[in-house]
Amino acid sequence: MLAGISTSGVVLSTLIDAADRGYRVYVLTDGVGDSDPETHQVLVDKVFPTRAHLLVTTRLCELL
Repeated sequence: MLAGISTSGVVLSTLIDAADRGYRVYVLTDGVGDSDPETHQVLVDKVFPTRAHLLVTTRLCELL
């Protein structure tokens, strides 16, 4: 489960490492952010879905 304020840094590198190691990765789309809105949007819309499950925090209870 990933969240953080550096979508293009910490979140991206952690997601790639975890996915490469075979972990099931979830990114909280309303829990990530970046100083560059365009980069953030490209990552969330195009890159993250290829390696992780995306969900909003209000849907966390569905995982339990």
